[in-house]
Amino acid sequence: MAGGGAGALGRGGMLTKLRAARLAARSGAFTVIVGGRLEGAISRLRAGEEVGTRLLPEQGRIAARKQWLASHLQTRGRVTIDAGAVKVLCGGGRSLLPVGVKGVAGQFRRGEMVSCVDEEGREVARGLINYDSDEARAIAGRSSDRIAEVLGYLSDEELIHRDNLVLV
Repeated sequence: MAGGGAGALGRGGMLTKLRAARLAARSGAFTVIVGGRLEGAISRLRAGEEVGTRLLPEQGRIAARKQWLASHLQTRGRVTIDAGAVKVLCGGGRSLLPVGVKGVAGQFRRGEMVSCVDEEGREVARGLINYDSDEARAIAGRSSDRIAEVLGYLSDEELIHRDNLVLV
């Protein structure tokens, strides 16, 4: 409903502002959305007045590294993951293995940020990938113990290690 375009007086539109507020809440910060034309909004907030829309932080703070990962707005590629991979990422806090990957889109290098989407195209996570796009395509859907056979070497068993992955 918020739309994605910038208005006449601002940049990025309401959708961008809501995404920033969501990131702040996920990072453990209290966030308030207040109209820019409201006189003395910051002073009124500091005085304890209930102004605007208050967004409370999610339960716990995530680690600084995870906050940094979550805040990356630009991804270099996309990996489509199957339902089993979605389940272990979301429910078990595990790493993404090649066996759970159904497809790879885009061009990226090792260490770049990629988006992990489910089979319906919804973003589930994002993380720093351990292989470049061509290598990821070659090992997608395969067991980790076949990486060396397919690529001729083994860099990592995980496509994205859990320490370099954040749920979105």
